[in-house]
Amino acid sequence: MAMYRKLGKKSDQRMALLRNQVTQLLYHGKIETTEARAKEVRKIAEHLITLAVKEKDNFDEVTVSAKVAKKDKDGKRIKEVVDGKKVTQYDTVEKKVKKDQPSRLHARRQMLKVLYPVVEVPADAAGKKAGTKKIDLTAKLFEEYGTKYAGRNGGYTRIIKIGERRGDGAMKVILELV
Repeated sequence: MAMYRKLGKKSDQRMALLRNQVTQLLYHGKIETTEARAKEVRKIAEHLITLAVKEKDNFDEVTVSAKVAKKDKDGKRIKEVVDGKKVTQYDTVEKKVKKDQPSRLHARRQMLKVLYPVVEVPADAAGKKAGTKKIDLTAKLFEEYGTKYAGRNGGYTRIIKIGERRGDGAMKVILELV
């Protein structure tokens, strides 16, 4: 008996499909797919959420001093002339930064092995690079899902059957986070 479903695809195609569906599930909260795919995606997604729950509080807050450029009222950098050259003026600012402990860093890297990078594009800027922003799904897993599911021991997803697909009769389902 096989340990996983082959889904009628070669291994590289299958892994790409599953990675994409897990990424979309964690980003949007639910996806529509076939029952066989949903059961495979569920395994991966629940493992990632379990990692996030275990490591959600495993960090140290460190105070770091950083140099930040001074800006005028228009948001442009203030420059001064020193020895005939224009030099930007800087302020020193104290910032609190979360520094992962080794086990949380390992969990973050395991998540990054599975998840694809997500770029959010606003509707009005479709097809343009300006206005896009990268979404950090690992941070979302630790902060949002880690705290949300802290009291649960597994069972973070739900499969709801919605009927058969018209072309081949495969069972379509909605896979969502509880």
